[in-house]
Formats: sequence, structure tokens, C-alpha cells
Amino acid sequence: MHKNFPIRSHKFAFKAAIAALAANRQGKFWEFHDELYKHYNRLDDQKIDEIAKQLQLNETEFKAHQKNPEIAAQIRQDYEEGIRLGIRGVPTVFINGKKMRDRSLNSLEAAINRELEKAKAAKDGKAGSQ
Repeated sequence: MHKNFPIRSHKFAFKAAIAALAANRQGKFWEFHDELYKHYNRLDDQKIDEIAKQLQLNETEFKAHQKNPEIAAQIRQDYEEGIRLGIRGVPTVFINGKKMRDRSLNSLEAAINRELEKAKAAKDGKAGSQ
């Protein structure tokens, strides 16, 4: 699951989050997201528009969605939730409600496997007690 947490120190983080969610309305969230991260140090309104064109988004729809107050409200809600969870930067990863300090692939894979084993054991235990 993806949540928005536009860091306040980045001038275009909030606009970028809005643009990514506007792109999502055309099924291009992850493509837009990836392009934003590639160009995070050169983001401005022009770069956001260039990415939209590169991804062949419908410009009229994209601009309309960028102005949609529901999108801005969702980002604010995600941000406030992040603050409550103690998030200070991005990316931050949670696995089954636990904040991962080590985000290496090996650590994430091990944590996921542990949670899958716990779920399997719980399921097997319930099946055996019926």
C-alpha cells in the first residue's frame, strides 16, 4: 500500500504528490511516481508537465484532477497519519504494522517470510482445532 508523505523541505513535494494521484486517475500512478523520483532534484511545474506528456496523459483530465480538492485532502490525511506513526522521511516501510528500520532487500524479505510463517501457523492451528 502506498501512502503520501510529502516532505516539507522539498518545495515541490506536495505538488508532485498531487500530480501522481492525478496520473493515477488515468492508471499511471507508478509510472508517474517513478519519473518523479528520477527527477526529484529538478522538479518544478514544467518538469511535472513534461512527465505527464511523456506518459501520454490526457492533459485536460490531468489538469482538472490536479485541482480536485479530494486529492489534496487525501494527501493531507496520509501525511497526518504518517506523523502519528512517527514517520520522519521517505521511503518508510511497515510490514504488518511494524516499522522497518533496515530496509535492505534481505531484511524486508526475511520480515515478510516471518509474517507469512506466523499467518500459516495461525491458520494451521485454527484448522487443527476444528
